[in-house]
Amino acid sequence: MPTLNMDVPDKVFSALRIGPDEFTREMRLAAAASWYEQGKVSQEVAARIAGLSRTDFLLSLAKMGKNSFQIDFDDLDKELARG
Repeated sequence: MPTLNMDVPDKVFSALRIGPDEFTREMRLAAAASWYEQGKVSQEVAARIAGLSRTDFLLSLAKMGKNSFQIDFDDLDKELARG
């Protein structure tokens, strides 16, 4: 698995009142949630990016106030029209 390195100012950790490990977890979840919300990745892939099980990812989305399921209303209309 590739490893990413990032320079983050120390002030970020004190401002957020978290350490580097928690920052990394939160950043992975935020990126995964954003990409999932944009439809760039599936729930399963987003959960892997976040380092969580799919269930825990969905629970995390709910805690963040984000939609757990993406609905394309055009697709839904087509499905409803088919009966």
